[in-house]
Amino acid sequence: IKLSHDSSSSVWYLLDTYILTEEMSLWLIFFLHHYTDLIGISKRLINVANMFIGKYTGGLGIVSIAVCMFFAAISGSGPATVAAIGGIMIPAMVEKGYDRKFACGLNATAGSVGVIIPPSIPMVMYGVTTGVSISTMFLAGFLPGALIGLTLITWCYISSKKNGYIGDQKVYTTKDKVDAVWNAKWSLLVPVIILGGIYGGVFTPTEAAAVAVIYGFLVGTFIHKDLKIKEIPEVLANSALTTATVMIIVGTATTFGRILTLEQIPVQIATAITNFSSNPYIVLLLINILLLFVGCFMETTAAIIILAPILLPVATAIDIHPVHFGIIMITNLAIGFITPPLGVNLFVASGIGNSSLEDVVKGVIPFFICMIVALLLITVFPQVSMTLPQLFGN
Repeated sequence: IKLSHDSSSSVWYLLDTYILTEEMSLWLIFFLHHYTDLIGISKRLINVANMFIGKYTGGLGIVSIAVCMFFAAISGSGPATVAAIGGIMIPAMVEKGYDRKFACGLNATAGSVGVIIPPSIPMVMYGVTTGVSISTMFLAGFLPGALIGLTLITWCYISSKKNGYIGDQKVYTTKDKVDAVWNAKWSLLVPVIILGGIYGGVFTPTEAAAVAVIYGFLVGTFIHKDLKIKEIPEVLANSALTTATVMIIVGTATTFGRILTLEQIPVQIATAITNFSSNPYIVLLLINILLLFVGCFMETTAAIIILAPILLPVATAIDIHPVHFGIIMITNLAIGFITPPLGVNLFVASGIGNSSLEDVVKGVIPFFICMIVALLLITVFPQVSMTLPQLFGN
């Protein structure tokens, strides 16, 4: 009875505390990523990127990665990024002679970067769960996201050169490029408004999400005229459903966490890891292996809510900064988007790419290796995550 009372009190306190702050931020971010494709952002971003970098070897693949990274700063969701960008780029790549497995694997992996580049839904959940500043987490995600993008682009170029995937042969004039940028100006301003407003001290992450939603509505309805008023109720319903799902996960995970605490499971895990080795690199390696395994089977939000309170004390005990550990954790779980059996991006890419799940997995393998290399660099060199927060005094 006491466990039931304590658990229900903890759940109510958590939901009551965050419903008008972080949970509202989550709902607004979900709303934003549900309607980004409706307001025509992805098409305009792809057009701009193709004009500037599409001419290089593997140009369409590089365009996919670059646009996924930029689009991630708008949607904050990996699967949403794969659906919005991959839905356009996979057919285009196949039409230009790219192997379908390669195209699907590339877009599935590039979409997973969406949870590392801010604003990121998992970063919000990590901040909610651990008390770490969400804006600091956002700031810390830039360089790791850029590093992962660079590793993916490098492999894309090498593989394309080997397989003869040439770039776009069409010559674009300076006027063409200027016109494309001008046509996409409202789309390009979205991340500037969100992130610039947060780091400029103009508004909080929750307020930034609200501003972005209003901005997107005005642009999509009155400027681009891609968003129809009749589509808004469905977007609202989908956003509310997604947020409610997350809240249920938060509530049940809180109860589960309470049980773990009473049974001293976190203490036992921490003791087992630290007893195995006191070397920080060995401890981080064990944590990475655990998180990669968990990412194969557990939904990202649930994994963060359950495991962050357990593993963060282990990390801080070996002098790992909570922000650095948060980036490590989210990078591991981002890799989980492309690892079977439950990698969500694999299923999204399979559906929009008209390819079997097995072929998508084969296409993902070399990019998975790139992600692991980037993860190791992020783990070993905390400067990758901490440089910008320290530079801006966070």
